[in-house]
Amino acid sequence: MSRTSFLLSSFLLSRARRTVGIIALVLTIFVLPAMAQQRAPDGAPNPDASAVHEQTLLQQEPRITGRIDIPDARAAVLIQPAGRQWDYFHEVLLHWFGAIVIVGMIAALALLYLILGRLRIAAGRAGRTVHRFTGFERFSHWLTATSFVILGLTGLNITFGKIVLRPVIGPDAFTSLSAAAKYAHNFVSFAFVVGLVLIVALWIKDNIPQKVDIAWLLRGGGFIKSKHVSAGRFNAGEKLVFWSALGLGAAVIVSGFLLLFPFYITGIFGMQIAQVVHALVAVVFVAVIIAHIYIGTIGIEGAFEAMGTGQVDYNWAKEHHDLWLEEQLAKEPSAGPAGAPAE
Repeated sequence: MSRTSFLLSSFLLSRARRTVGIIALVLTIFVLPAMAQQRAPDGAPNPDASAVHEQTLLQQEPRITGRIDIPDARAAVLIQPAGRQWDYFHEVLLHWFGAIVIVGMIAALALLYLILGRLRIAAGRAGRTVHRFTGFERFSHWLTATSFVILGLTGLNITFGKIVLRPVIGPDAFTSLSAAAKYAHNFVSFAFVVGLVLIVALWIKDNIPQKVDIAWLLRGGGFIKSKHVSAGRFNAGEKLVFWSALGLGAAVIVSGFLLLFPFYITGIFGMQIAQVVHALVAVVFVAVIIAHIYIGTIGIEGAFEAMGTGQVDYNWAKEHHDLWLEEQLAKEPSAGPAGAPAE
């Protein structure tokens, strides 16, 4: 080998060594520390340092699925990120919303009672009665009312039971009670559907809004004692309850059957929407019925008798449903009421 070739080889080898040294230095200063395992605050090795953070993973995919051999593809869903939002709604937002709406309604009715007391029949009882509801009408009403109370109590247990009831009766008794309540909720729902259909069929013609209903509302619906308000068979307040029951009832029935027969019509997201709608509407429905129960029992003297016996006092009918009373007397002057005077 000539001297020139030897010198060239030595120069190239020196350059190669220098290049390798620079690369090693760069790796030592910049790359290796980033690849080294991070340590926990106490100095111990952190085994999760190089792992992908869960939140990053959830942001990359709408849901995380695995591979399965069974036919039902839904079983492959391992993590449903939207389920965390649903869980927050059910465990936090729904509790606050339900407490504010239901407790707020009870507080408002208590305040109303303290201010006005029970609304008595202004002229006192006449001692005569007028036939107001047939036996079948009352059956339809009580079928709907009884099933609704059962559905309301068992549904409230689903929402508030863990907070209110479980600490009182203990986890074992609460588990048994909740299991039975869930079955009751599912099966009694069919009775509620039948009852709602019946009362709509029976009373929808008497609940069509009329001009007299506006006057009823403007005059305080009879709660302002100095102002007499006329009404037909159902006043504006009762009509509001009727249409609320129809609208809210339809919403809880549709959403409830989606939950009762899961995944037949919709997927996971649709099931979550159905549960949210069912819960929110049910809370509002319970508040409306609480007001209805108050007015029909302790709020107004003589009101409960309409659904209790089907008969109402003549003076009560004249005070609260005078237009309806006139129609009844025009049809049948001697109607039922032993000696009720015709106007």
